[in-house]
Amino acid sequence: MIQLKDVSYVRLGSPDLESAENFATACLGLQIAERGKKDLYLRSDARAHTLCYSEGDPSDQTVGFEVEDEASLQEAASTLESLGHAVHAGSAHEAEQRKVRAFIGFRDPTGNHIELVVRPERSGRRYFASRDAGITGFSHIGLNSIDPARDERFWTQVCNARVSDRIGDIPLMRVNAIHHTIALVRAPKAGIQHINHQVENSDDVLRSYYFLSERRVLYFKGPDGMIFEYSVGVDEIEDEATHRPRQFGFEPTSFCMWGSKPAGMALPNN
Repeated sequence: MIQLKDVSYVRLGSPDLESAENFATACLGLQIAERGKKDLYLRSDARAHTLCYSEGDPSDQTVGFEVEDEASLQEAASTLESLGHAVHAGSAHEAEQRKVRAFIGFRDPTGNHIELVVRPERSGRRYFASRDAGITGFSHIGLNSIDPARDERFWTQVCNARVSDRIGDIPLMRVNAIHHTIALVRAPKAGIQHINHQVENSDDVLRSYYFLSERRVLYFKGPDGMIFEYSVGVDEIEDEATHRPRQFGFEPTSFCMWGSKPAGMALPNN
């Protein structure tokens, strides 16, 4: 079984890096870590970067997950190849671009591009937000899934993900003690459905709501339609042996205690 430690980064293609930078700093509140000729690296915590905009097609979207070491990486590659997944072994130059020791790339059953990485760089500098958003770190991602039940089996049987809870047919899955790192959202094609950052408290969520509303960022959509999300108070699963997934209805209050409608998702009676 592939042992994922945590989500490490997201890489997004963008035809306009200047607009991406303006959104990520002025609206989202991330810190610029590094500017390259064709890449923009951004921080949200102690990691060297958690989001990278790369000049190119917006449909080029990648999620990186950390694994323990290079032996684990090779075992993961063998497991994936045995299951029929084409595996790309990253070159030294590609690893340098991702600020990792080594990595492999593959596609999950829906076609989402996933990378498994070893020793992602951390920054020796403190993280300072570009605005007072209260961000404490990159938390989780939503992945599009053509078949959530099938893809849940991949993440739980091939990888070490465990279902914490379900909202309708959306499994919220953890790879460590944090309640969820991956959410699978039914969609007609592959892609990243949303990117989540944790903030310190509820006041930070409301502060950002007013800040973004004043700037007409009503649905918190970034460049090329990518959905970003703030949340607070993520649970931890303290006892793996006794935890049982709960089933929540597919309705606004299951996603948010205030009952707000998730951006880009059709809900009943909306």
